[in-house]
Amino acid sequence: MMAEDIIIEPIITEKSNDGLQEGKYTFKVNKKATKVDIARAVEKLFEVKVLSVNTITVKGKEKRVGRSVGRTSDWKKAIVTIDTNPSEVSYKAEGGKTKKVSKKYKDSIDEFMGA
Repeated sequence: MMAEDIIIEPIITEKSNDGLQEGKYTFKVNKKATKVDIARAVEKLFEVKVLSVNTITVKGKEKRVGRSVGRTSDWKKAIVTIDTNPSEVSYKAEGGKTKKVSKKYKDSIDEFMGA
């Protein structure tokens, strides 16, 4: 599955806007996507470092049109927490030398609010 197929659309509600200050972004995602798939897709599309992913399967609502009763389809919601303070990572390489790796990560998703 490609990253564009996994992330369907952002969810913009009052509750999801409160989470933006903490680095939590809410997306409607493909029902078959796993947490690892979602994390990789968000990192690829928005160039941010994902710390955690929480998923919820939202059950469809019952709807009526005249006498007939039906249901809307179930869908999956993902709350993605990103690293708001990306820093350099250092580790010991061969020979006891310390290596520093600094990838260029963003600290927010600018495209989320349509900016």
